[in-house]
Amino acid sequence: MIQPGDFLTLLLILSTAIILGRLLAPHITSVFTSAPSRIDRVLSPIENRIYRLLDVDPTRGMGWREYFLSAMIVNIFQMSLAFTIFVFQNILPLNPQGFPGLNLDLAFMQVISFATNTNLQHYNGEGCTNPPNCYPVSSMLGLSYLSQMTAVQFLQFTSAATGLCVAVAMVRGFISRSQNLGNFYTDFVRSLTRLFFPLCFVAALIFVGLGVPQTIGGYQTVQTVEGTTQTILVGPVASLVSIMQIGTNGGGYYGANSAYPFQNPNPASDIFQILLMLLIPTSLCFVFGQLLGKRREARPIIIGAYALFAIDLLLAFIPRYALGQGIEVRFGGFFSTLWTVVTTAVTTGSVNASLAGMHPLVILSAFMGMLIQSTPGGKGVGLMYMVMYIIITVFIVGLMSGRTPEYLGMKINARDVKIVMVAFLIHPIIILIPTVLAYATGAASAIGVSTSSTGFTRIFYEFTSAASNSGSDFLGTAGNTPFFNISTALVMLIGRFAPIGLLLALAGSMINRKRSTEIGLRTDSITFTIVLVGSILLLVVLTFFPFLALGPVLEFFQKRVNGF
Repeated sequence: MIQPGDFLTLLLILSTAIILGRLLAPHITSVFTSAPSRIDRVLSPIENRIYRLLDVDPTRGMGWREYFLSAMIVNIFQMSLAFTIFVFQNILPLNPQGFPGLNLDLAFMQVISFATNTNLQHYNGEGCTNPPNCYPVSSMLGLSYLSQMTAVQFLQFTSAATGLCVAVAMVRGFISRSQNLGNFYTDFVRSLTRLFFPLCFVAALIFVGLGVPQTIGGYQTVQTVEGTTQTILVGPVASLVSIMQIGTNGGGYYGANSAYPFQNPNPASDIFQILLMLLIPTSLCFVFGQLLGKRREARPIIIGAYALFAIDLLLAFIPRYALGQGIEVRFGGFFSTLWTVVTTAVTTGSVNASLAGMHPLVILSAFMGMLIQSTPGGKGVGLMYMVMYIIITVFIVGLMSGRTPEYLGMKINARDVKIVMVAFLIHPIIILIPTVLAYATGAASAIGVSTSSTGFTRIFYEFTSAASNSGSDFLGTAGNTPFFNISTALVMLIGRFAPIGLLLALAGSMINRKRSTEIGLRTDSITFTIVLVGSILLLVVLTFFPFLALGPVLEFFQKRVNGF
């Protein structure tokens, strides 16, 4: 169990994240409400030039269909550029290591991975430093500096901005009196210029101060005290780590992610990265109430999200941190376990220790974070999923009490319930079907994954991570096969944009809906929050329990029998 000193450290980290999130929330609200700001004199001319270049009217509102279509067009265009860079990186500049271009199915998978804010990686980030001795061949597949900076980091910024914009657009649907959810291009540009760029610039400087490298010089070969040579793997790491954590992306510069010393050199950088992961998802819980003009309505979201997060922590800390093997000794079991819970709760997917070294209950906790997606979830989409759960809970309460369900004074009709239920059911469908297909087609056995509980957990975890746009996985470069590249790419694409489209449709149907002045169901009370948390747990556990029972739950009991 967690020790008293570690418990105080945990409280300090989480309370700091909540305080910082609360302080950042007014700024995020002002960004999306176009409130006057002191930085307008500097940024407004730049933003206006961008609008003219794109030939868009920043003041024109969009309906939900146009807003969603605009987001899709921008993302498809970005993916096309990144795909070209990945495939032809061998002939493009800034490739001092001479990495070859990615094969088509891997490039297809990685482009969708980064564009959907998943950052699942089937390649070794830094590549092999001794090509004649590289095995397997997939270890040779590294990314050039150009790919890292113009494809990976570029998509990490834009995917984070997309998630934030669609969440704000959804909230507007609950308060809008005109037939629009705002302008996607305006939201997109302002979120980058006024939020992500400034935050990441400051974070990158802090990372450099903590010892994370930031350079476009080639890898350095040095002689060790034993007389052998060692390759020092450097690059534009600090800038990538900043957006990787702030944008809840997770894709690291190195194959070992933040378990690599250069990407996460000390406990201070470890804690800082944990705080960055929690920052914007926590802020958006407060932003929801501020945008509505009803701050009390943020209570069930922030309390519910962190109550679910507390349950994940309790589950993860039942064992004494971890089994031992694969745990990064620089941070120890406590911080390795905490990182795993945080990174899956906010669907970031980064790691600071090997998942294979984690106790089955820690992995079960990670599953819960990715399956729920609202603890507090990734920036933007986590808030959208929480609103979806609220609608479902309101409907359930209405059935139990015999009242017409309502939320924020608006009646919830049959179409609304159908939309949120389809959005909810997409998740299990795109996880369970490809998991079964991986075994039915022999794709799992082809990469050496057995049918044991441990092997099943690896495959189930892969598609759960892809569907939740988390990116945390067991397979790594072993997943670089046509089956896993294509299947995970499709799962990530559907898991990202299908729920977004459906929940924007829900927001569109809420515009100008008649609002009741009668006091109905109090959705800002502690009682409702308890019911909300219970409903979420019930829905998720009933949906996924058979598969969880075959994976981490069975593995837990097997290890208990074997004395672990």
